[in-house]
Amino acid sequence: MKILGSFPKTRLRRLRKSNWIRNLVSENNISNNDLVLPIFVRDGRNKVESIKTMPGVKRYSIDKLSIILSKVKKYKIPMIALFPYTSENKKNKIGSEALNENNLICKSLKFIKKNFPEIGVMCDVALDPYTSHGHDGIIVGDEIDNDETIKVLTKQALLQARMGCDVIAPSDMMDGRIGAIRKELDKNNYKNVSILSYAVKYASDFYGPFRDAVGSKRNLTKDKKSYQMDSRNSTELFREVGLDIKEGADMVMVKPGMFYLDIINKIKNNFKVPVLAYQVSGEYSLIKQGVEKKLLKEDAIIESIISFKRAGACAIVTYFALEVAKKIRSIN
Repeated sequence: MKILGSFPKTRLRRLRKSNWIRNLVSENNISNNDLVLPIFVRDGRNKVESIKTMPGVKRYSIDKLSIILSKVKKYKIPMIALFPYTSENKKNKIGSEALNENNLICKSLKFIKKNFPEIGVMCDVALDPYTSHGHDGIIVGDEIDNDETIKVLTKQALLQARMGCDVIAPSDMMDGRIGAIRKELDKNNYKNVSILSYAVKYASDFYGPFRDAVGSKRNLTKDKKSYQMDSRNSTELFREVGLDIKEGADMVMVKPGMFYLDIINKIKNNFKVPVLAYQVSGEYSLIKQGVEKKLLKEDAIIESIISFKRAGACAIVTYFALEVAKKIRSIN
């Protein structure tokens, strides 16, 4: 790259000397339209429950969802992501509660579409919140059986679409599940339901607080490295993303996000599809606790979100969504 100009004729600080000029020449900015808020739902009534491993994040019984959804509406966050905290007595080896028309996700979808129809809803397609072993699929012998799992996932996705889900988000990392789900949705006249594939989901240690939030952590006795991606690898993303797009994915997700900015950038530069980043629970908790302990300023939150945009993400799934939206409104 040719270097233009030289000191003292060229002074780069001239473009940094005041807030207005920094805003004028900024390359990346965040708006409320870039945000997706994950929400955890639980059984019962009149429940708003704190999660110890995720400060500031709560689980809501369905009758209390209006508390958080009213804020989502107020700050014009376009989409939420729903995750269930399933009671232990509803879990089994095959995750059959995922196909129950009266499960937490189905009842939440009905409530949201009736009371907050303007909010887009993304639903996780995976079995880990519903299985007694905490894995994303069906165990046959000593393995997560890919093809048997897909049979259940297609039924789960179809059920969610029937209940009003806008964006089906398979996060299980089974091979071929996008094609099977797209075929099933189209066959049942849900052609306009989008698929956001967790095409690039790494076997990460940064999911711990989330697994606690959905109640799968204590059940999980074996890691997920046989089906989630190896954190040492990057080139296999081209096969993962390419296959999912070919099978019918409309958008792709990179998870975790902050420690995989290079992956987001590679997808952005090589595939012409929307790329979302998930600022996962471990990443969130590290920053949140740093802010609460005054080791970090609150501006660190915005800085972390900007990093995703700079890497090439069009939107960010983050537990900071409301805080960021409030900050944006106060600036504007």
